[in-house]
Order: sequence, then C-alpha cells, then structure tokens
Amino acid sequence: MYTTTILCFANSWKRSGTCVAGKVLLETLEIGGWIRPISSRPTHAISLADRRYADGSYADVLDLIEIRLTSHVPTMHQTENHLIDPSAEWRKIGAVTWGQVQVSLDTIPAALWVNGYSTAHGINDKVPLALLPGISDSLKLLSVPDFTVRVAYEPGYQGAPGRRRVRASFTLNGLTYRLAVTDPLVAQIYLNKPDGDYAIGPATLCLSLSEPEFGYAFKLVATVLTAHRCTAA
Repeated sequence: MYTTTILCFANSWKRSGTCVAGKVLLETLEIGGWIRPISSRPTHAISLADRRYADGSYADVLDLIEIRLTSHVPTMHQTENHLIDPSAEWRKIGAVTWGQVQVSLDTIPAALWVNGYSTAHGINDKVPLALLPGISDSLKLLSVPDFTVRVAYEPGYQGAPGRRRVRASFTLNGLTYRLAVTDPLVAQIYLNKPDGDYAIGPATLCLSLSEPEFGYAFKLVATVLTAHRCTAA
C-alpha cells in the first residue's frame, strides 16, 4: 500500500465509469510523473463510488486528490496504471491552479504517439495493436494553437446505432489531428449546440491513448483545460 497525491487532469468518459488521471504532487511541491488510478474491474474504470469523498462530493478534474494505491500495474502502453485500494476513501486536499497546469505541460518532438492511421471520422486518431509495444506512455498534457470543436452525427461502428458526437481538431508540431472528446463537461456543452464547427483557439489538452479495442488504441481528448475552469474548480 502507498498513498499519493495527484493533480487531477482527467475524469473522462469510459465504459462502466470514468478514466481518472493526473500528475503526482511531490513532497517538494514539484510536479512528478503521470498516474492513472484504475480499478480491478475488467474495464479498469473508476466508478462513482470509487471517487466519492467523505463529504458526499466526488473527485473531479482540477482537484488535488490523495489516493491510496496497492500496486503499479502497467498494461502495454498504459504504463501509468496503478491499482486503487477500494476500501480507502479518496481525499480532496485542494484545487489545482492555472500556474500548476502550465508547469505540468509535456512536450513532444514530432507525432503524437504514432500517426498515419485514422478512423472514418477522425484524423491520426488510432494506433494499430501491433505498434503498441513500441509506445511507452499513454497520457500527455499539451498546449495547441488552434483548437476547434466539431459536433456532427456519426454512423455507428460495424452496424451499431449512430449518434451525435463531439470531436476536436487541432495541429501539433505542424501535424493535424481530429480526435473524439471524452471530457464530459465539454462534450455536454457542445452536444447542446447545433451541429457545426466551433473555433476556440489556443487550448491546453489532456490527451489519452485508450486500451485496445477492435485491434486499435484510440487517441482521445480527455480534458480541455482553461484558466476559467481552474478558477471555478
């Protein structure tokens, strides 16, 4: 058993719950590496009960959260995974500041993980299973210059029912991406708007590379972070 405090940068939609992720707040108050707390469920999702605080509220993006963990359980490219102790309540010890977000930013020299593979509605948004062993992480916090949100109806995969979906387009190191948005707050805001493209401008994004499904891992916009969101946290 060990306890860590994270700056929570993601609480994104995932089947049967959410995917929570953040960076470690060290004892020196410096920012450490990524941690993704996971459950022992088959999907590894964090349930509402898992992230319930003692006062009845729930852990969310931009909380400083103290979590008790049992072991480091890396899974393929998701090397940041740590198993939670389900008997221990999470504890909120503060809120993340915009300054902490900015000093937590990652940098990448070229492509976001592996490029060249796209879904029918995305651009550079998936990575084949065979290439995942060459990838050593699955979380990034990056600033982009030209964030745009698209809301549109998409047919379902392999005959599944279609639905309206929110995607984000941006460039990074001169390369173009269009990824699904799994940030519940942002997705709901734009699902309540008419279909179309909404230019936002510069943005800070928490990006995640999912567990494999249908032979691919998918690149996702897990969270869109702004100074206003920090102030409201």
